Amino acid sequence: MTYESVTPLAQVLGMTIFILLFAGAVAYALWPSNKDKFKRAAESLLDDDRLED
Repeated sequence: MTYESVTPLAQVLGMTIFILLFAGAVAYALWPSNKDKFKRAAESLLDDDRLED
């Protein structure tokens, strides 16, 4: 196996892994059951009394 023969396979495999990870992250972010968790996390910074120092 030479570098020239392995390079296209590595590129396709790397892009496939990237697409799968990206699709998983988007699915996790948009999953309906995570909505409340993300809303609490976003509002927790605004409700923190320690930031008023």
